[in-house]
Amino acid sequence: MNPLQSLSLAGSYARPSKLYRYSQRQWLERSLTQGEFRLCPPASTAYAMAGSDQIMPFGPKPAAMPTGFLTLSMASAWDDFLFDAFGGADCCLVIHDVEAFGERVHRAAQRVLPSWAGIDAAISYGKPSPLGAVFSKARQLAAEKEWLFAWRPTQRTLSGNPVVIRLGSIEGIAELRERSKDPAP
Repeated sequence: MNPLQSLSLAGSYARPSKLYRYSQRQWLERSLTQGEFRLCPPASTAYAMAGSDQIMPFGPKPAAMPTGFLTLSMASAWDDFLFDAFGGADCCLVIHDVEAFGERVHRAAQRVLPSWAGIDAAISYGKPSPLGAVFSKARQLAAEKEWLFAWRPTQRTLSGNPVVIRLGSIEGIAELRERSKDPAP
C-alpha cells in the first residue's frame, strides 16, 4: 500500500468542510481580495515531538525539529479561543470551498516554488504523524485544530526563505468574519 493510500484510509487527508485563518483584518483583506498568503518556515516553538522532517513518500530522516519547509497554517474549526491564541487577531477568513482553495494554493505555490513538493493534512497532536515532524505537535496544542499546507525542497540547495503566493481573488469561495459573529452560513 502506498503511503498516501494509508493516510487516506486513516482519515488524516480528507480536507475539512471549512478552513479558518485568524489574523489582523488588514492581512486577511489582502488574502480575500488578492489571494495573498505568506508561506513561512514552521515556528520552532510549536513542535514538541521528535521525528522525521520530510513529507512522505520521500522517506523519513531523523531530526528533532522540522527544517527546510515552508508552511501555511489554518484552523479546521471556528473557535473564539483562536482569536486570542494568534495575538492581535481581530478577524477571521472563512474558506467555504476548501477543495477549490486547496488546489489554488498548491498551483500558486508550484509557480513560485517549482522544485518543491507540497501536501496538506491535519496536524497530529500528541503522537507522531506519518507525514513527519512538521505535521506533529504536542497534545496541549490540540485546541488549534490545525490544517497545514507544507512544502519542502526536492533539492538540498534550495532556500527555505518565506515567500508570498497570490491566488487571485477568493471572494467567491471565502468571506471575512468578525469575532462576535456566528460562523454559520
